[in-house]
Amino acid sequence: MNLLTVENISKSYGELVLFSNISFGINKDQKIALVAKNGSGKTSILNIISGKDTSETGQITSRKGIQIAFLEQEPNLNPNLTVEETIFSSENAILKVISDYEKAVLNPDESEQYQKAFEAMERHNAWDFETQYKQILFKLHLDQLDLKVGKLSGGQKKRLALANALLNKPDLLILDEPTNHLDLEMIEWLEAYFAKENITLFMVTHDRYFLERVCNEIIELDNNQLYSYKGNYSYYLREKDARMEREEVEQHKSKLLFKKELDWMRRQPKARTTKSKSRIDDFNEIKKKAHQRRSDHQIQLELNMERLGSKILELHNVSKSYGDKIILEKFDYNFTKGERAGIIGQNGTGKSTFLNIITQKESIDGGKVVIGDTLKFGYYTQKGIPVKEGQKVIEVIREYGDYIPLKKGKQISAQQLLERFLFDRKKQYDFVEKLSGGERKRLYLCTVLIQNPNFLILDEPTNDLDIVTLNVLESFLLDFPGCLIVVSHDRYFMDKIVDHLFVFKGNGVVDNFPGNYSDYRAYEDSRVIAEREAKSNSEKVVKSNWKEKDDSRKLSYAEQKEHNKLEKEIQKLEQQKEALQNKFTDADLSGEEINQLSIELKEISNTLEEKTERWFELSAILEG
Repeated sequence: MNLLTVENISKSYGELVLFSNISFGINKDQKIALVAKNGSGKTSILNIISGKDTSETGQITSRKGIQIAFLEQEPNLNPNLTVEETIFSSENAILKVISDYEKAVLNPDESEQYQKAFEAMERHNAWDFETQYKQILFKLHLDQLDLKVGKLSGGQKKRLALANALLNKPDLLILDEPTNHLDLEMIEWLEAYFAKENITLFMVTHDRYFLERVCNEIIELDNNQLYSYKGNYSYYLREKDARMEREEVEQHKSKLLFKKELDWMRRQPKARTTKSKSRIDDFNEIKKKAHQRRSDHQIQLELNMERLGSKILELHNVSKSYGDKIILEKFDYNFTKGERAGIIGQNGTGKSTFLNIITQKESIDGGKVVIGDTLKFGYYTQKGIPVKEGQKVIEVIREYGDYIPLKKGKQISAQQLLERFLFDRKKQYDFVEKLSGGERKRLYLCTVLIQNPNFLILDEPTNDLDIVTLNVLESFLLDFPGCLIVVSHDRYFMDKIVDHLFVFKGNGVVDNFPGNYSDYRAYEDSRVIAEREAKSNSEKVVKSNWKEKDDSRKLSYAEQKEHNKLEKEIQKLEQQKEALQNKFTDADLSGEEINQLSIELKEISNTLEEKTERWFELSAILEG
């Protein structure tokens, strides 16, 4: 069933044409991702589809009565409302029922009001929805329901807008970089949620694991042409490579034909027939195809970076806290040449603070940070660079350097570096304020790299970058000979780049894990399963703390009956417990399902323990 049709839409800003005459459709239960370079107009397409912007040509047609929700990169929320008020201010009828019920619970004297609210909860089957809405808020770390939106961080606002969108269950959910500002645990939960829910999605995201595990179709906008791939990210990569090979073959044939036609044109007399004029027109078309050049650039930098000495960076018993919140506690580590470390952990555990301590932008409470004499940091922060009004792209990078030295005595100019990072010569003379968010991040990367550092620190470098740029950056980092520290929520990026992880667990606990992110997840999953099995085995050991048997008394008739009944109940409970434990081995379980199973297992285990103890007590008297 078709939900929305896009027909011949176009968008331009002056002479800059983002896209023209683009058409596609969105059907029910499709999970579509739009892939394109930064500056190609991805966000503009989302804005046009959602009604926030208009197209210069064509039209958007949606099915009558469908509800469309749009999660923007920077949500527009009322700063005067609390988190809970924001949730309940939506048009969702069930949320209104839940809100009325929660108010009635706070006023138990109003029995009639409570009864009406209770009946409404029953009538709308709102009990399950209430549980779900609280679980979503819990998973997105929005537990301070009375906090004003105006006091939330940018990431918290994004998560609140995401919770609102999920709870309203629209017919079509449009998402612009949904994984930005989410930590890894939230991303994996959202990934599992979308994968199992019957929900129609149209999104822009650079998270390639998200594309792989959630999407069932990818639309690529390339040189103002739309290409549709009916599959996930792996399928898209295979089919795109095949398409590129076909285009290369066609272009080679066009060149050969062009050469043949060029010889014919040179031999042609001045008087031409109608047939020959037609052939001339065909020649011009062939010439256009033959000279077509793709603007894809690949980074292949061989940096001649500053030499690193034997002493690089050492942290000795470093401690840091903010009041009662401990970030580091007697942290020790010595960095070695060529080290490639990733940093992961929930938001607020101190990852960015750790980077600021290393670069001495923040003081420490105790310990010592020793920096080698030859060390030269290149620090890419989340804040980016300040944009000066009227400043051009090339002028920004030249403030940091005119060139970087390469091996074998070569060098690369500021202009050439920009070209390698997908800024053509025309784009280099654009004003910076005209750049998209992703293009500004790309420019910022160039300003860091042109300083020729030997120790790169990248704090969330993948946010707002398109997949083409990510591939370029990854290629560069894989060839980078210096030390590298990366903080990123992009699991694909981390898997490709780092050799080990600093895992920030909060309260000053930092584990050093030898492997990339997928290695860590596999290790954590196996550890959780092992703990469950160990706990299960320990529970099978029978406790023998029943009362001392009294040889002088016998079981009454009621106690004998109870004894026999307990045997059957214990057997049944053990079967239920084993069945629940087996469910934990399912790798597709969501966080909510694991929590629910854990609660059920604990209740059954407690009941089983009580009944077993009573059975041994009665057995001791019976055997006496």
